[in-house]
This record gives sequence, C-alpha cells and structure tokens, in this order.
Amino acid sequence: MLSMILPRYRIAASTIGGAGQGLFLDEAVRAGSIITAPDAIDRTWRHAELESDPELAALRHASARWFEDRYTVSPDWPDECYVNHSFSPTGLWHLGFIFALTDLPAGTEVTVDYRHLLPPGEAEDFVDSVTGERIVGLAWEDALASSTQALSRLLDSRR
Repeated sequence: MLSMILPRYRIAASTIGGAGQGLFLDEAVRAGSIITAPDAIDRTWRHAELESDPELAALRHASARWFEDRYTVSPDWPDECYVNHSFSPTGLWHLGFIFALTDLPAGTEVTVDYRHLLPPGEAEDFVDSVTGERIVGLAWEDALASSTQALSRLLDSRR
C-alpha cells in the first residue's frame, strides 16, 4: 500500500515504550485534517488469501485491513508504517485515510487504534503499552460504524 503523508513530518524514536520508531508531525495540523491519504493501491487480498498463500502469509506483519474482508500488503515499509498503535490515538483511521482527531501541534506523534486495521478477532502479538490490554481486531461493521461516527463528529466540530 502506498499512501502519501500530507503534512511535513519526520521519523524518530517513538514515545511509546517498545514501539521503535514513530511518525512525528513537523507542522501543526488542524482537527479533521487529513494526515495520510491513499495514493497507489494496486491490489487488495481477502483474509483467506493472506492465510493460504505462503508468500503472502510471510508478509502478514505488513498487512492492514482496507475495507470489509480486503487487506493491503506493504512489504516495502513506506513511512506510514511508522504510525504506531494507541487506544487514545492522535489520528483516526477511516477507509485508509488518517484524520487528525484534535488540533495537533508540531512534534506530535501520529498514532491510530490498530483494532481498525486487524482482522476481526485477531490479536496483535504485543499489548497496548499504556493499558496492557490486548489489541484485537474489530468486526468490519463495528470498525466502520465507529470511525464514521467519529469522523462525522470531528467534521461537525470544524463548522
């Protein structure tokens, strides 16, 4: 999956324990603004395809749910892959876009709730660094409903 990161940014050591690198804003971003947007999605795969094809299965760590039961795979690790997980994220993942959840000052680490990117019921191989809770994928309908409602509230607040 290729996306584009719209504001200026840098990759640096994450503020999240054990996360490695993170993506940080080099400029302020207004609430509701798009931080990342899809740019070149040439293919999606069904979850069963990711599981049954040995070559794709080896790349599962680089996959993200795009919509319904369709996933993208990014083995080239574009910079968007440095967006880390948080249950209190700075960004909202919605259909491949990341929106700023609040006004974000320069220096903010961009995070999203990984439950929106995982297959339903599948757990990450790490836990949330703040709560210690498992990170388990939401059902598609729940993920879409919650991100749509959050985006609607966010855009309403900009009026």
